[in-house]
This record gives sequence, C-alpha cells and structure tokens, in this order.
Amino acid sequence: MTTQRAEQIGVCSWSLQSTGAEDLRDKVKAVGVATVQLGLTAHRGDHGVWTGVQELLGEAGISIASGMFSTIGEDYSTPAAIKVTGGVVPDQHWDENWELAKGAAATAQEMGLPYVMTHAGFLPHEPSDPDFEKLIGRVIKIARMFADHGVTLNLETGQESAETLLAFIGELRARDVTNVAVNFDPANMIMYDMDEPIAALRQLAPHVLGVHVKDARRTKVKGEWGDEVVVGTGEVDWQAFVQILADADFEGGYIFEREAGDDRIEDIRQGVAALEAVLL
Repeated sequence: MTTQRAEQIGVCSWSLQSTGAEDLRDKVKAVGVATVQLGLTAHRGDHGVWTGVQELLGEAGISIASGMFSTIGEDYSTPAAIKVTGGVVPDQHWDENWELAKGAAATAQEMGLPYVMTHAGFLPHEPSDPDFEKLIGRVIKIARMFADHGVTLNLETGQESAETLLAFIGELRARDVTNVAVNFDPANMIMYDMDEPIAALRQLAPHVLGVHVKDARRTKVKGEWGDEVVVGTGEVDWQAFVQILADADFEGGYIFEREAGDDRIEDIRQGVAALEAVLL
C-alpha cells in the first residue's frame, strides 16, 4: 500500500475560468493547492495554454503535473448528444482533432508532461459494432504519435462501463499499443448513469494513472444528466475511493474538476478539505 498525500491534490486549469496566466496562478493559490492539470487546447470557454504559463506557475511554486486536450464539435446538452458528437468519433471533425492531438503532444513534450488525458468518445460495447474499428484505429494513431513524443495517453472514463473500457484497453495491448492508460472520473459514471464508480475503480485501478476528483448525484430521469455537486456532498464514497488507490500503489494526481457552480474556488476548497479528511 502506498500512502496517499495531500501533495498529490491539484486542480484542472479549465475549472477556474481564468482570463490569463497570472489569473490562473492567483486562482490556484486561492484554492490552496500547488499542482495543475493544464488544458492544452481551448475547452468550454477556457483559452488553453498561455505563453509563459509554465514559467509563471513555477515561480509561484505551482507545478503542471499533466495535460488535457479536448476535441471540437462536442455537444453536452444531453447524454445522447455527446454520445454522437464526443471525442474522435465524428468524421467531419477528425482532421481538425488530429491536428489538435498533434499540438497537444508537442506541447506536453516541451513541458515535460508524462501524460495527457482526453475523452476518446463513446466506446462501442462490442468489437462487431461498425464504429469499433474506426474508433480504435484513431485512438491507436493518436497513441502512437504520443509515444513518439514520450507521452502517455490517458482515456477519461465516461459513457462506458469498466468492463467495456477494460476490453478496449485489452484490444489496444493486443495491437502492441502500451502507452494508453486511464484517467478515472467517478462523477462521470454517475452523471452518465453508466456504472457504479467504486466497483469500476476496483476493476480499472491497475490501469489508472490519474483521477479527477468530482462528485455527483445520479439522475432520476433516464436520458438526462445527473447533477454535479461539491465533492463530499454527492454519491461517491471517497474513503473507499482513496483506499482502492492506496492499495494499488497509486502515485498520480487527485485533480479537482469543477464544471458547475457559481463559486468554484470555494467549492473546490470545500472539496479539498473533504478529500484530505480521508487520505491514508
């Protein structure tokens, strides 16, 4: 078992809705953490990478632990909408998303980031699905390009069950792709009404290199989103969550992602306190 430390706690840059590198620095300090997962592309109104941001954060004692790149054309209005528009699935955006992936890999290499996470999109449950070969082919292309830059690709959990994601990773391994891992987001599984996060984490833990600390309550209306809430006030069992990661000798970041709420800094501060209370 590996002790889980407060120093592993960080925040997603895009959650802070910053207007520039200095604003990001100030907001990270206000949250009270010293680690950032940096958006490497524009995402939900976030600018992405500002010139000199790594140096500016470094001067303030803030490190960039990992990166994220998002894809264009995503529609989060409903779970059904993101199923067909998310990730690298849509043909009409593939060329542009390939360029975004290449830019993210180059930036990650320049910054010395070990891994970059992304939403690949809806993973088909069966290899016989017509979209399976298309999606796995695109993920392999991105992963191999990332490998050329010395970067691991982390797939964000979301619309698929743990079993489906495990099978997908197994197929990647069978095709000699070894630099793909998991960024585990427990709230996504609840909000998509897809899986039970603690059971899923037990299955996926050997492949998890990073986690998003986010909480949620499951929808009461099938086909609609669940509600994202402040960490510690939702359905995620954080004590069990940390225990599984400790038992798996997890050494990655506990990165807070907050995409709702009118006072995100205070929400994240409250969540950090809740997480620190259960660290082992």
